Amino acid sequence: MREGATMVGNIGSAALAEARAYERHMESFIADDDRPAFHLTPRVGWMNDPNGFSYHDGRYHLFYQYNPYKAKWAAMHWGHAVSDDLLTWEYLPVALAPDAPYDDLSGCFSGSALTLPDGRHLLMYTGVAAGGRKPDGDVRDHQCQCVAIGNGVEYVKYEGNPVISDGDLPEGASTEHFRDPKVWQDADGSYHCVVASMARDGNGQILHYRSGDCLNWEYVGVLAANDGSYGTMWECPDLFGLDGEDVLLVSPMFMLPEGHDFYSGNGTLCIIGSVDPQTGAFEGRTYRTIDHGIDFYATQTVLTPDGRRVMIAWMQNWDSISESTVHRWFGQMTVPRELHVRDGRLVQWPIRELDERRRNHVEYHDVAIEGTTELDGVRGRVADLLVNVRAADPDNPYQEFVIWFAQDERFHCSLRYRPVNGTLKINRIHAGSRRAYVHHRKCDVPGAPTELSLRLVLDKRSVEVFINGGEQTMTMTIPTDLSADAITFFSKGGVVMDVEKYDLA
Repeated sequence: MREGATMVGNIGSAALAEARAYERHMESFIADDDRPAFHLTPRVGWMNDPNGFSYHDGRYHLFYQYNPYKAKWAAMHWGHAVSDDLLTWEYLPVALAPDAPYDDLSGCFSGSALTLPDGRHLLMYTGVAAGGRKPDGDVRDHQCQCVAIGNGVEYVKYEGNPVISDGDLPEGASTEHFRDPKVWQDADGSYHCVVASMARDGNGQILHYRSGDCLNWEYVGVLAANDGSYGTMWECPDLFGLDGEDVLLVSPMFMLPEGHDFYSGNGTLCIIGSVDPQTGAFEGRTYRTIDHGIDFYATQTVLTPDGRRVMIAWMQNWDSISESTVHRWFGQMTVPRELHVRDGRLVQWPIRELDERRRNHVEYHDVAIEGTTELDGVRGRVADLLVNVRAADPDNPYQEFVIWFAQDERFHCSLRYRPVNGTLKINRIHAGSRRAYVHHRKCDVPGAPTELSLRLVLDKRSVEVFINGGEQTMTMTIPTDLSADAITFFSKGGVVMDVEKYDLA
């Protein structure tokens, strides 16, 4: 940061003080048992995109899009939580409130964070304020990029905000759709950020900016552009190197399905390729969905002190937010996932810290089943379940294999695998939802193998499925009452399976 740079509130602002008082009061009405065991939920009210995922002053910090006043989306604040292990979270006071009239009065939208050389914590976020009247008569929001700097609890907005605004956009780029800066520092000390933007044709593009102090930014160019093949606007960009590759994560809006991919409308996309050192453009080689399930959006990653690239996402989708009236809080994050690139594919696996939560080990080997089977000790809604299944007779493949979970006499969720076409289906249509929103998704398992490895991480009202060592994932929230905790296996045709089950503390 340049010498002499000055900062202004929002410490002491009325909007921030009101939000902090409200969340302190209202969280007392939420019982600990009403929350998941190890997934982060909002302190009160509404949560969506993860923001500012960072390691600062010896702890992990995770901020999130936040409306403390109601379990519905509204003018965005930044909620704040910290953790030593990415699983046990401590709430800190709301960090940012919309209180700067010309920059963010309509909301402090998504962004990121890093630690400055002087030890302070910098937040870079999208400020939203009412824009001018358009030719069609509508008044539309104006988006710009702002910073706030603090000590890990209290943050002060820079008096020179916005630090990236209209004049820093390429020709034709929208000022209404210009958001979600992801900032990092290169080895040479320079700062960089990528920002989501909408081009003149209505498609997304990712813009690249560079700075020497995080306050004065220059436009470098278009890092990547959508030609309409993957939705329209791209949100929540994240660029990083991993296992010798460059990886770009984005969340496209209004996607069209391709086979069993991209059915979520607002989905996620992993592009693996390389940044051209001459042009600065990202050249993608593979384009794949990040998660094949129902509830997964807006990824963000952090580099841990021991060198792991860890990703988290909002475990929800915009088509099922009608359920937000059920609790005093709505929305949760996924379990953090360690990332690798293997054979041109993004591989995800629950962080190793989750293994330390395992208790009450139950294990079965070479269990032959045909029809329905239950195993003693294999049940629960806060559990880690590992299942390997294979054909009992390799010359006579089975027709299907099913795991029912969150099950009682009336309700259940399921995973159903059919090796004849290599499809795995996750389904909650019988899980007790009172609304007709999205209930099932399929993914294609490469090679249509008869042997399949599954890991199910259950946490009260969610399941995250890791397929064949994390080559694919499927994530889903579960509305069923927690008393439905049975787990049952079914096969049509003979299978042999190995099962490990742990309770998760």
